Amino acid sequence: MTAAATTVAARPVTAPGATSDRGRNRITSKALNRVVAAVTADALGVKASRVGVDLADEKGLLVLTVTTPIRVVSLARVHDGDGVVSRSGGSIVDRAARAQEIIRDRVNEITGSAIGRVTVRLSGADIQEEERVR
Repeated sequence: MTAAATTVAARPVTAPGATSDRGRNRITSKALNRVVAAVTADALGVKASRVGVDLADEKGLLVLTVTTPIRVVSLARVHDGDGVVSRSGGSIVDRAARAQEIIRDRVNEITGSAIGRVTVRLSGADIQEEERVR
């Protein structure tokens, strides 16, 4: 998507009995990038500043490609067992697939954009020690 703004249909706000021309809201690519980055960061447990976003148009639908690390527990903790993988949200593949759905739904809800496809590219692992319950 170019630096041009994305046009999103808007519901007009009018007072009772008033007439109004229906208008449009314009969401810039930069604003849309930030929304997608924030939603992705929330879905995968990383900082939004570490998420890259690429926007494209495919037959009138918005195509999102996000490149991001994913938060994971250390291999030492996985090796110890005790259901660490399930407590962390499942396998990396399962979490990435869920993130695709979350990103599609939340970005659509926030921006009103029709999302055609979401691609999640995992660029690394943000290794976090799992805290023990005291």
